Amino acid sequence: MTYDDFRGIAISPVISKVFEHCLLDYFQIFLNSGDNQFDFKKGVGCSHAIQTVRNVVDQYIKAAYTANLCAIDLSKAFDKFNHHALYTKLMKRHVPNKLLDILENWLCSSHACVKWDNLWSYMFTINFGVRQGSVLSPVLFAIYIDDVCTYSKLYRHSYVILYADDLLLAPSVTILESLFTSTWLLIQRSPVVYV
Repeated sequence: MTYDDFRGIAISPVISKVFEHCLLDYFQIFLNSGDNQFDFKKGVGCSHAIQTVRNVVDQYIKAAYTANLCAIDLSKAFDKFNHHALYTKLMKRHVPNKLLDILENWLCSSHACVKWDNLWSYMFTINFGVRQGSVLSPVLFAIYIDDVCTYSKLYRHSYVILYADDLLLAPSVTILESLFTSTWLLIQRSPVVYV
């Protein structure tokens, strides 16, 4: 076993989860993600993503194209994204300063320790990523990767379907390679912290 085999889980007080639900309800208009995202949203899920992929593949077949798919596994991306990049993306959405201040305080004040059997580590600050088990975390992650969908518009008949792992669809291998390269460059340019 190595440390890569383990994932941290945040244990948050109930009052914390209630507060996060209140934030989501009050600021929902600023916290939406694109139509091609099917995870972390009310009313849509895996079956909707599968149906969308199926419809796109059917369109390709009717138009005599080949259906080329690429699944991207962003390994532990939930744990690694940069808070400052998230703040920048939220500012571009014209999120009110009050919400930005709350989120900055919320994320910058995250501390953790490791428990192994009956031993506890020292407390340390979490400088990147979002808390597992948090109500806000999936929404913030969806906003963080929402830019990936815009790259599909650069390539005719190509699509990015987001559900946990990203799925790229294109009518040719050449377009798929270009879409993958653009998506990968976007992910690399975003100040993500890789550990």
